Amino acid sequence: MLDEAKYIWQDGKLVDWKDAKIHVLTHSLHYGNATFEGTRAYKTKNGLAIFRLEDHTRRLLNSAKILKLDCPYSFEEINKAHIDLLKANKDCYNSNVYIRPLIYLGYGVMGIYHVNAPVNMMIAAWNWGAYLGEDGIENGIRVKTSSFVRNSVKSLMGKAKASANYLNSQMAKYEATQCGFDEALLLDDSGFVAEGSGECIFIVRNGELITPPHDNSLESITQDSVLKIAKDLGVNVIERKITRDEIYIADEAFFTGTAAEITPIKELDFRIIGNGKRGSITKRLQDSFFDIVSGNNPKYQNFLTYIN
Repeated sequence: MLDEAKYIWQDGKLVDWKDAKIHVLTHSLHYGNATFEGTRAYKTKNGLAIFRLEDHTRRLLNSAKILKLDCPYSFEEINKAHIDLLKANKDCYNSNVYIRPLIYLGYGVMGIYHVNAPVNMMIAAWNWGAYLGEDGIENGIRVKTSSFVRNSVKSLMGKAKASANYLNSQMAKYEATQCGFDEALLLDDSGFVAEGSGECIFIVRNGELITPPHDNSLESITQDSVLKIAKDLGVNVIERKITRDEIYIADEAFFTGTAAEITPIKELDFRIIGNGKRGSITKRLQDSFFDIVSGNNPKYQNFLTYIN
């Protein structure tokens, strides 16, 4: 169950959590055209700070443009709404916070043609720890290659963080967990590795960090953060296609994402990755990442929006 806060920002106003409701004939509920973000705020020595807020807001609005959702709020208004919400709920947060903005089509019309439906927006934020478990962050998770293929660019638009795209992820995640695994790995329609159900993937081979390009997947903000950190650490990075059997013989592997942060993969399809533990490069990247989000790296202070 969600750890409820006091307020949710809904259509320009702070409303009580329990009163943030929509009609059962809300268009996006029936047809799936909505876009959302996953953003985190971390506890720092200078208070709560949102990680890469502007980048998340920019991607949210880009997704809305792709999906032809004419958001009634500007870039600046959305950033301010995040800050106002966290300030209003500050007494509710006793850990790191997960933030979920959503732009969706509301009540008023039905049918496939969507442009006459009103466009609504909400932002909610609540206490949320490690998405794949604290043990997973340290010791790694077990992953299964899914029988579901990642949405093709020939049928859906992967550069949009669209709600409809995540039915694919839900089914893959369900299959993996029902088979006793922690997470799913999806291939693209050509058989190359795409991503997890909600994460990007990296592998390490011979000291080099390798990650697939964004041919058919979301442009990940956490992935971009890892690439920047790797450069700082002097780790050579290669962006190229990989296959699942290359992951089997990798020295290390890990998932990245706002929810997953940096989570090691210790096993894929019953093959142990490396020595079956979190690898040394993965740990270095993790340590640097958590140092940044905690506000302890002066170089990356521009990644943080402090809530004063």
